[in-house]
Amino acid sequence: MTTPTQSAERLSTTTLLRFATAGSVDDGKSTLVGRLLHDSKSVLTDQLEAVEDASRKRGQEAPDLALLTDGLRAEREQGITIDVAYRYFATPRRRFILADTPGHVQYTRNMVTGASTAELTVILVDARHGVVEQTRRHAALTALLRVPQVVLAVNKMDLAGYAEPVFAAIAEEFTAYAASLGVPEITAIPISALAGDNVVEPSSHMDWYGGPTVLEHLETVPVSHDLTTCHARFPVQYVIRPQTAAHPDYRGYAGRIEAGAFRVGDPVTVLPSGHTSTVSGIDLLGRSVHTARAPQSVTLLLADDIDISRGDLIVESGDAPRTTQDVEATVCHVADRPLTVGQRVLVKHTTRTVKAIVKDIPSRLTLDDLSQHPTPGQLVANDIGRVVVRTAEPLALDPYARSRPTGSFLLIDPADGTTLSAGMAGGSFAAGATDAPEPDDAGWDF
Repeated sequence: MTTPTQSAERLSTTTLLRFATAGSVDDGKSTLVGRLLHDSKSVLTDQLEAVEDASRKRGQEAPDLALLTDGLRAEREQGITIDVAYRYFATPRRRFILADTPGHVQYTRNMVTGASTAELTVILVDARHGVVEQTRRHAALTALLRVPQVVLAVNKMDLAGYAEPVFAAIAEEFTAYAASLGVPEITAIPISALAGDNVVEPSSHMDWYGGPTVLEHLETVPVSHDLTTCHARFPVQYVIRPQTAAHPDYRGYAGRIEAGAFRVGDPVTVLPSGHTSTVSGIDLLGRSVHTARAPQSVTLLLADDIDISRGDLIVESGDAPRTTQDVEATVCHVADRPLTVGQRVLVKHTTRTVKAIVKDIPSRLTLDDLSQHPTPGQLVANDIGRVVVRTAEPLALDPYARSRPTGSFLLIDPADGTTLSAGMAGGSFAAGATDAPEPDDAGWDF
């Protein structure tokens, strides 16, 4: 019998995969997630009993596994996903954080939220309908957010007679489209979420398919976006100065390593000031270590006394991002109130928050055909567009394509703290994007 301690030790040695699901309304996404949790024995007994009871009350003979994730009353009544539902589960081979995102076009902002940290996206397609407009939207958002892995789950194969030509045609069409957007890895799997075919267990109805099940692929897919191999980035959260008799001269900079690794002796640069020093020590969980990697939370000690405060970015010397006050980015507008040219906002980038003004909105992106509509004047909820923001203080942003943690930011309403837009610095994705014009500094009071 496995003890709690042994279970904790086993989980600590397994890798973590963050993935998101997306699909059009009635494609069976919530059923797939419920089947995945149920068949992988990741559902508690009382949860399953509650689903069975709710299903009986609705006149259903078999448990409706979609109820495991559709938690809002409106979701259960309408049979759709509205909010992002996060689920945490584990198998002996890997730990998972699942973001079950809504598929309807009016909840685009919810999918952006759920998929922004994902390393893989499962996109569902109804085998009877094939690749539809919303499927292309999900592929475009996945490419825009730089999610490195995509699984195309062709669902409801039982209603298509488990026909191989149906699956092959859909897989070919989707793969060609997603690849044109720059999605690097695409895996197509034929499934029936309702019947359980190829979700956790291999299907006896599709002997023509020799690939992995959904769970097997999730357990074995390489986590290619390894933050430890990226450029070293350390946003400072807090300056530790105990000034006690035991530590009279201790000055440490606490935070989480967002990317890369730091070692004692590494030359570093502090941004935006540009001052340089050397890592003289690294404290991790109350002990000194020689090396620390993303995403560990540590305290860095530097050889020189430098004016460093919350919001500064410590990077490896010779590999520093460019600091700028003119931020050109693609944003997804998530607030109900519009984003307009001339609007005053706050830009929150890692641990740094600065005042800014929206200088220009050059274009709005239509996900249906990836066309750009020039000078829309404003962005409303669920819109995706290009913006140029002028900040009061320099920011050290990486291009989002190079580093998702340090290339992303938020636009915030300074009046009430409402999040307005989620931004990705630099260009959009491979297809359908145009670069924003060069910023013009005339007339600015920063």
